[in-house]
Amino acid sequence: ITCYLNGYHGDCSEMFIVGGEDAADHRAKRLIQTTYDCWVKSLNFVKPGNDYKDIGAIIEDHVVENGFTTVKSFCGHGVGSVFHANPNILHYRNSEPAGKMQPGHTFTIEPMICEGAASYLMWPDDWTATTKDGGRSAQFEHTLLITKDGVEALTGKIETSPVQFWERESKVHNGVWLGTSGAAKEREEKLNASLLGSS
Repeated sequence: ITCYLNGYHGDCSEMFIVGGEDAADHRAKRLIQTTYDCWVKSLNFVKPGNDYKDIGAIIEDHVVENGFTTVKSFCGHGVGSVFHANPNILHYRNSEPAGKMQPGHTFTIEPMICEGAASYLMWPDDWTATTKDGGRSAQFEHTLLITKDGVEALTGKIETSPVQFWERESKVHNGVWLGTSGAAKEREEKLNASLLGSS
């Protein structure tokens, strides 16, 4: 899902289970939870002065430990007046010189995690990608803004957003994630009090 407002792009991805939570088997739930948790771990790493390249190791280490794989053919990216820009955010351990995080940078983190092999097939529409082995995959994504004291999700949830099982049951972060900056944490605390109080 993307938006374009006043000359700037946004980019995000959210998981939904067709048929609801009860329709997912145990492995599907583990795949989604692992994807969400590695993503949130990487989001929590974002702050001024950190290296973009270190995001990948956080993701890959968590994913491999849980028996899944991370796609290496697609990446997160800078986003703003241009939809796909530098830096490229790799979702696996790497030593690419992607630069240091600074206040004002906007970019995405969007790991694609697979239950089997991470090889993909591109459909004729040149947009849809599926796994070669037919295995399932999961993905989450936010457009992020680095602030002086952390990071904020520009595509975060709102008062009418559903709280999903991976947000309720995460051992990494309980409830919806809006960022690590002081302002984001304040909004997040109020939103989670409202959303989790009614779920």
